[in-house]
Amino acid sequence: MYRWCTDEVEPHDRFDYWREVRAKGLFGVTAELERERRADFFGEFSLRQLGGASLVELKASAYTVERSASDIASAPGDAICVYQQLGSGGWFGGMRGSDFAIANGSFATSHIDLPYRTAPLGAGGFHLRILKIPVSNIPAQDKRMRELAPRTFDDPTLAPLLGTCFADLDDVAGNDGCFDAASPVQASLVQALAHLALIERGIVRPGGRRGQAALRTARLSQARRLIARHLQDPNLAPTMVADWLGISVRHLHMLFETAEKSFSQTITEERLKQSRRLIREAPERLIADIAAACGFESLATYYRVFNAAYGIAPGDFRAQVRAGH
Repeated sequence: MYRWCTDEVEPHDRFDYWREVRAKGLFGVTAELERERRADFFGEFSLRQLGGASLVELKASAYTVERSASDIASAPGDAICVYQQLGSGGWFGGMRGSDFAIANGSFATSHIDLPYRTAPLGAGGFHLRILKIPVSNIPAQDKRMRELAPRTFDDPTLAPLLGTCFADLDDVAGNDGCFDAASPVQASLVQALAHLALIERGIVRPGGRRGQAALRTARLSQARRLIARHLQDPNLAPTMVADWLGISVRHLHMLFETAEKSFSQTITEERLKQSRRLIREAPERLIADIAAACGFESLATYYRVFNAAYGIAPGDFRAQVRAGH
């Protein structure tokens, strides 16, 4: 991962450095800010290479950004960008079609080599994630991808799936600070995000092979997140998760057929992982309390599955934690 922050530069040089390094160098855009406001400018970003794409998270004071025809000529990109707005909102304009605002938590998509202007709507400035996917890395090759002017991701059924994949990609990228550009998990999430965006823009058919694969990846991510959110419920069952997702139980099990573990195996594994975290965080806590907090129906069941998974009893694992092993 590459991180950079304006704190590394003298205050009077911060915006100029940001404009050249972050704006010109990283994205091929022109950044502008009134000279009298530059001394108070702050910006930071991280860049991760994963799954054949680049994931950027950016926070910065308010300023204006333009990707002009001359910027594009100087630094062509030929990539699809998926934007996740995390701040108070943003404005896009200066391209074919009408200007639009993007609200906190919303998404937008575009091809990077089309002109646009953007600025934050609030005084808080920019906060967003940008996934940049080279067109050459997207299996669904279609010349229309290069005609995607910036537009919000408005489909109410697809937007939550996009958000889930984004969250999973961020989680996978953050594990131990390690990033493997060839990771199958990262690659599948990047492909799902690309194809979900192209479904929304009418380029990929949701019923086609690639569309179905993207929807399957996203719904499986949703199911896993719902499981993680409700682990403490001992009655967590396929019917509950299927109802939350709005799909049949059969469809839910079909999603997990493509995964390494079944629905029930996934629940058990996640409960065991959570119990190990709790033992590490609070080794003085009663094992019975930890088992109940993780949704195990009985202490005997917890001991049995813990020992089967790790070859050690929970109490012995706690003793190792206390001993500093």
